[in-house]
Amino acid sequence: MFQNNVLRLLLPAFLALAVFVSTPVSADEVNVYSARKEKLIKPLLDRFTEETGIVVNLVTGKGDALLTRLQSEGKNSPADLLITTDAGRLYRAQQAGVLQPISSQTLETVVPESLREPTGLWFGLSKRARVIVYAKDRVKAEELSSYAALVDEKWKGRICIRSSSNIYNQSLVASMIVNQGLEATEAWSKGIVKNMARPPQGGDRDQIKAVAAGQCDIAVVNSYYLGAMITGKDEKQQEAAAQVGLFWPDQEGRGTHVNVSGAGVIQSAPNKAAAIQLLEFLVAEESQQWYAEVNNEYPVREGVESSELLKSWGEFKGDDIDMAKLGEFNAEAVKVMDRAGWK
Repeated sequence: MFQNNVLRLLLPAFLALAVFVSTPVSADEVNVYSARKEKLIKPLLDRFTEETGIVVNLVTGKGDALLTRLQSEGKNSPADLLITTDAGRLYRAQQAGVLQPISSQTLETVVPESLREPTGLWFGLSKRARVIVYAKDRVKAEELSSYAALVDEKWKGRICIRSSSNIYNQSLVASMIVNQGLEATEAWSKGIVKNMARPPQGGDRDQIKAVAAGQCDIAVVNSYYLGAMITGKDEKQQEAAAQVGLFWPDQEGRGTHVNVSGAGVIQSAPNKAAAIQLLEFLVAEESQQWYAEVNNEYPVREGVESSELLKSWGEFKGDDIDMAKLGEFNAEAVKVMDRAGWK
């Protein structure tokens, strides 16, 4: 009698467990870890869900923290897709072994070879340029030319730039190592430190605000930060942005340094097909147009029209360096900056 009662009590639990074990993971969802802020990616993900019926479960965080999480989760990670910023971070994910190569005719056709990992481990989704902004009342555009010229004596005590721990600066220095060699890049880094108006502090918006406030006369920043200040709702940021001009460096040489935001499919992705479908959606014309209009970034897909703001900045020649090289030379770039005293 006692045994029958126990069995009767436990039977529902056994049945529930059996249903849980036998039910496959839903093919109508995809799990995304994103280093991009929610407002800069979720509207696109919502549109993907509307068009496909595939639900996107989004987790956002800092790029390095998400990579650490993926490594600790290992094969048990629920993540299908990692979206992050800068080729340097994509390379770190590649080296950590958390990504798997994929084959997609759409991605291989749309994304230029220089903006993706050769074996399909990751693909660029949008382009960003690292430019010079200058105080319009104290600097003339004709005084500017190249990144190399920023070490000229005339810029002593006049430059603002982020710290050496910033991945954007690390990738810029890595690109210089690739283009002009280690010795020249080390000399350049020392010259930049010598010409700094203050010790590195804050983000790219802070550099722009410092120029507007007269703390420095020029700064090196990603162009989309200036775009965000111009189009944002913060009046003080709008006022600061109005006081600076944007200059495209190295138009007579290698071109302005270009980087990417990008994504790769996780090694243990439970929803691989949906992850690839989402990647393909993110390089579709409509999505690429959204990047330009909302994020002030440049499409990786050729033929997609830029926003009015991006058009107002004019055409520019971008460095066509292979993005994978920025990751390969990241460690060397950090060493160069350390030796130069770049804090």
